[in-house]
Amino acid sequence: MAAQIQYADVEVGTELPAASFPVTRATLVRYAGASGDFNPIHWNEEFAKEVGLPDVIAHGMFTMAEAIRVVTDWAGDPGAVVEYGVRFTKPVVVPNDDRGGLIEVTAKVAAKLEDNRVRVDLTAMSAGQKVLGMSRAVVELA
Repeated sequence: MAAQIQYADVEVGTELPAASFPVTRATLVRYAGASGDFNPIHWNEEFAKEVGLPDVIAHGMFTMAEAIRVVTDWAGDPGAVVEYGVRFTKPVVVPNDDRGGLIEVTAKVAAKLEDNRVRVDLTAMSAGQKVLGMSRAVVELA
């Protein structure tokens, strides 16, 4: 598989299609099972509050993975992402209700690099707060 977006067709400032990703307690249970990360701040409301959190929070790596989906969906190939990094700035709080939390992600091409690569800057928000900082990916385009 290769990126479906042509380097020549992309300009600095190109906005990628935004996406929202719901997060429920069930989502966290499935992620914990897949990742092996059973830290109680991700499933035990009482424990999370005892350590100073407002409620159960999503795993940071889960949040990071959901955010990059905006880039991989746009590029058409997850393998096109050659670098990706973030800073975790705020947690994604996941209430125990029928809605849970929501991660809202926007992204745009911030720079055209050599070798058909672009740098994409992402913004990930939840409950009006930026949850990832310095979120950047380098993507190799066709």
